[in-house]
Amino acid sequence: MPDNDVILAVDTIHATYNHAITALHGVSFEIRRGEILALLGANGAGKTTTLKAVSNLLPAERGQVNAGTIRYDGADVSRRKPGSLVRDGLVPVLEGRHCFKSLTVEENLVAGGIGRSGRRTEISADLERIYSYFPRLKEKRRTLSGLTSGGEQQMTAIGRALMSRPRLLVLDEPSMGLAPLIVQDIFQTLRKLNRESGLSILVAEQNSAVALRYADHATVLENGVSVLAGAAADLRQREDVRAFYLGQQPSPAAKPTRLHAVA
Repeated sequence: MPDNDVILAVDTIHATYNHAITALHGVSFEIRRGEILALLGANGAGKTTTLKAVSNLLPAERGQVNAGTIRYDGADVSRRKPGSLVRDGLVPVLEGRHCFKSLTVEENLVAGGIGRSGRRTEISADLERIYSYFPRLKEKRRTLSGLTSGGEQQMTAIGRALMSRPRLLVLDEPSMGLAPLIVQDIFQTLRKLNRESGLSILVAEQNSAVALRYADHATVLENGVSVLAGAAADLRQREDVRAFYLGQQPSPAAKPTRLHAVA
């Protein structure tokens, strides 16, 4: 029987591009409702491909899931269009801070509410909620997004996704290219959202230190395979994990041992 506490179950997925280039060949993990799960690994490990598979965005890039299953809220993701998944609460925030640069910050946010066919009163209430989490966006609400900083654009992209009232927020490298203080601010806000509203979050990150600080659990990818999984607090304490799976410099005593190998 399916576990009703699991909002997303990824089971041994294999994926290719153009039916020729293998990107994933054995990725598995689960996210329980109200949990933050970090997907970690070096550049090229398969994190972005995994997130696009979860959101059923691979076909738009000539990608295919060839084996395995992805189930969101018990239903097969492959049978759903990306827009339908968004309306049902699975909302991605893609790498690269995608904003409508010719629209103001507030117009970008409103677009997220319109996308779920929200009523004007609902959109207004949601705007105030987003501004309470990201006060800087309220200060910049009338500024064109293309004229805001990288951190403000990332906040705008996340805020627009939150306007869709997600149940599972899927984030790809939210820290990329941002100053450490901005990264910490964004992750603190995500943690606050998670704690206050029960929002489930899947976040792919190369910045293992910040991801493990705020996540509940983590899965490490290596060359398109899940190689390690465990509680974030346990992984954060393991120098061998930081050294051998996340590319950080080991001490002479560190040895590569797995906390929980994933078949």
